[in-house]
Amino acid sequence: MFTAALDQYSADDAADLHRNAYNAAFYELGLSWYWDANTGDDLAVIAGGRNRLQHYLETCQAHLLKVYEADFLIEAIQAAKARCYENMTACGTRVTRPINWAEIQRGEVGV
Repeated sequence: MFTAALDQYSADDAADLHRNAYNAAFYELGLSWYWDANTGDDLAVIAGGRNRLQHYLETCQAHLLKVYEADFLIEAIQAAKARCYENMTACGTRVTRPINWAEIQRGEVGV
């Protein structure tokens, strides 16, 4: 499904689209996380989205693992990310300035 969509993008554009889809998924799930290009580069050394999420949860969001099972969080994030990515590529989204959904969310809740 995603392979055909990736053909129209450069490797850098595809990586940006995936990162933007993760950020949109975090927002959709009410997580105030934001993966910028540096975070994406740091996580890129870890193979596979599931492993990246596991690592990020364990190193940057460990407090959530006291309340939620890692598999539950990872599956929810991956499902939301897949939906967001599919919508972005289906409508021909081109990579533009990334949106920091976490900042928008802070404004919504008044933090």
